[in-house]
Amino acid sequence: MKKVILGLSALCIVAFTSCKEDAASKIKSENVAVAAERDANAGDFPVLALDKIEHDFGQIMNGTPVETVFKYTNTGNSMLVVSNIKSTCGCTVPSNYTKEVAPGETGEFTVKFNGKGNGKVSKSLTITANTEKGTQIVKIGAFVEKDPNAPAAVAKKAASTAINPLATDNGAVKKSSTQTGHEGHNHD
Repeated sequence: MKKVILGLSALCIVAFTSCKEDAASKIKSENVAVAAERDANAGDFPVLALDKIEHDFGQIMNGTPVETVFKYTNTGNSMLVVSNIKSTCGCTVPSNYTKEVAPGETGEFTVKFNGKGNGKVSKSLTITANTEKGTQIVKIGAFVEKDPNAPAAVAKKAASTAINPLATDNGAVKKSSTQTGHEGHNHD
């Protein structure tokens, strides 16, 4: 035990005494100027100002694709960089977005919704940018009506399904996950 303490002490003494060089002599003056400018601009983030944060398509028929355009202006003092726009599902697709927007300039992106659903439908999109907050959420919504020309799927399914009186599940399709650790959970 004494040898370990003595060894650690010797190591500490060597470490502290070997750095006798003057650290101030290693600093380059141009690096100090760059760091000072960076620190002065550290709180000068771009600001993403949207023309709207929500768009309602109103009433649409099931399966009718619709689209809208969101516009955004950089009201900050440094370059706005939009790195990603992501939807919560595949039925809503953002595209054609302006990636870099100078201060005072405007960019835009298009959102396409495939119009599938039933009743009130709401989707969110997340804009990732170099703003102070880092992300901004916009939403789209619609009231999707059932297509009156669509065949009645429930009646077809009931007519084509034969009921086995000996089955305990009455012919229901069993769902299970193929993901490891999720056995018995439905992941559609």
